[in-house]
Amino acid sequence: MTAVVTVTRRIAASADRLFDAWLDPEALAVWMRREGGEATTALTDPRVGGDFTITMRDAAGTVVHSGTYTVIDRPRTLEFTWRSHATHRVDSIVRVSFEPDGDATRVEVRHERLPDAEAVRLHTEGWTEIMSRFAGLYTEGEAA
Repeated sequence: MTAVVTVTRRIAASADRLFDAWLDPEALAVWMRREGGEATTALTDPRVGGDFTITMRDAAGTVVHSGTYTVIDRPRTLEFTWRSHATHRVDSIVRVSFEPDGDATRVEVRHERLPDAEAVRLHTEGWTEIMSRFAGLYTEGEAA
């Protein structure tokens, strides 16, 4: 059995708006990074079978995350493979779900097939910081 990391946030914005922010390279460059990180760059081909590359930079260096979109069901579900040094360059699976919740959206990131305890630790820390940043930026009326 492989390890799973799940991080959930309730965000006061529409599912459409939040979903789109996961596919737009300009938006990803703003929120897809750890606290204290420098500029992120993102390249996306947002279609099933399309690839993405997210390059995060911080004082410790550069980390490249890449993968392929496997499910794009706007605005409910986004699924993609995810590989980086922390997954030992082996594909793991990320599923992001967007569920309307009153005047907000419940966004859940579920990261599966992580290879070891260190990958679980790194991705728990990373997704927790990233989703907090995402929630803070994508409150209705704040992010472009």
